[in-house]
Amino acid sequence: MKKTFLDTDHPMFRPLWVRLLVVAVCLGWAAFEFIDGSPFWGVLFAALGVYAAWSFFVAASPDPGDGPQE
Repeated sequence: MKKTFLDTDHPMFRPLWVRLLVVAVCLGWAAFEFIDGSPFWGVLFAALGVYAAWSFFVAASPDPGDGPQE
């Protein structure tokens, strides 16, 4: 079993709304930090949000059972 920073195969991340919520919270917190005047934390959370979005929606391998049925 490989260990990664964000385990996209974890059952908790199966629903789409959970993955969208994780990305939205990270990017929202980054916006809050930028508005509050903390650019270090803003960049940190923005990078985390972008990494989560990339992991969940670009690099994740789809489940074989999720495709169209023939």
